[in-house]
Amino acid sequence: MIEYDKDAIVYPYITSFIRGEIPQRHGILKELQDYAEKHSIPIVQPETAKLLEVLTAIKSPKRILEVGCAIGYSAILMAQYLEKGGSITTLEWDADMAEIARENIEKAGLSDSIKVIQNDAKEVVKTLTGEYDIVFLDGPKAHYIYMLNDCIRLLKKGGILISDNVLYKGMTADDEHVIRRKITIVKRLRRFISAQMQRDDLETVILPLGDGVTVSVKK
Repeated sequence: MIEYDKDAIVYPYITSFIRGEIPQRHGILKELQDYAEKHSIPIVQPETAKLLEVLTAIKSPKRILEVGCAIGYSAILMAQYLEKGGSITTLEWDADMAEIARENIEKAGLSDSIKVIQNDAKEVVKTLTGEYDIVFLDGPKAHYIYMLNDCIRLLKKGGILISDNVLYKGMTADDEHVIRRKITIVKRLRRFISAQMQRDDLETVILPLGDGVTVSVKK
């Protein structure tokens, strides 16, 4: 009998196999993984982190914008693949979380490369200028649709938009999975995915990885 978890978008035995093949983290990233697990702080799932790592390594970006910093795990992960002199701007609403992220970034020796802005991301992105090689969306899922236009505006031609948790435990794909209190988030995620897929200036793929990821390239 095939194991199936109604809250998983991939059979758990497949997820277990994939995670078993991913090398263990060391140093600050391992510390942050352990801290996040102990304190129930959501960070990218291991297989999603590996995708993020591979895409960042391929791109070797000069500038990255991250929406949703949490404790700084993803920013620190991506920073190792920055072009020399490159930078990451990461946005976080929660003041306590932003301060923890700054402490972790300093501990990682990356304070000169990663800047944490503590504010409402959907307002901050409206004010940002310049061009980014990668935009990583991992903040409040209900706000993705409201930030899409600015994220695309800020992307360089050939830049990559990576959006996490878009399948939202399967709820985005199947009404039978939807929890009543999550209906608004699910509806907005569906709008977000459709908007990406239908835009002429993007090429987008939906990946059933982790909690669902879309990867878009700006034409």
